[in-house]
Amino acid sequence: MYTFLTILIVIASILLILIVLVQNSKGGGLASGFSSSNQIMGVRKTTDFLEKATWVLAAIVILLSIFAVGAKKGSQEVSKGESLIKEQIQEAQEAAQSNPQTATPGFEEQPVAPAEEAAE
Repeated sequence: MYTFLTILIVIASILLILIVLVQNSKGGGLASGFSSSNQIMGVRKTTDFLEKATWVLAAIVILLSIFAVGAKKGSQEVSKGESLIKEQIQEAQEAAQSNPQTATPGFEEQPVAPAEEAAE
């Protein structure tokens, strides 16, 4: 889910970049190519469309970013749960190593050779 949201964010960002580049800071841009005011989509309507598209794409990028953070946080909770299980397994193994008679039923302690006792 996180990867899908990231791809959508990249696509929306690229579209936002293209729309911003089409605009001119002084109101020219793509709209300056339309000189006749009786066209279906005239100069004013073109600038309105580009401005609305800019705001909509910016809002989409922001919302998708928020959803992506939520999706990433959810996937981290799963991995955090897995690490808790691993910690419990490690604790059980350490307990088994520190006190093998109580941790492992049927475990018999091997007698220590006298040469090893003298060396210790």
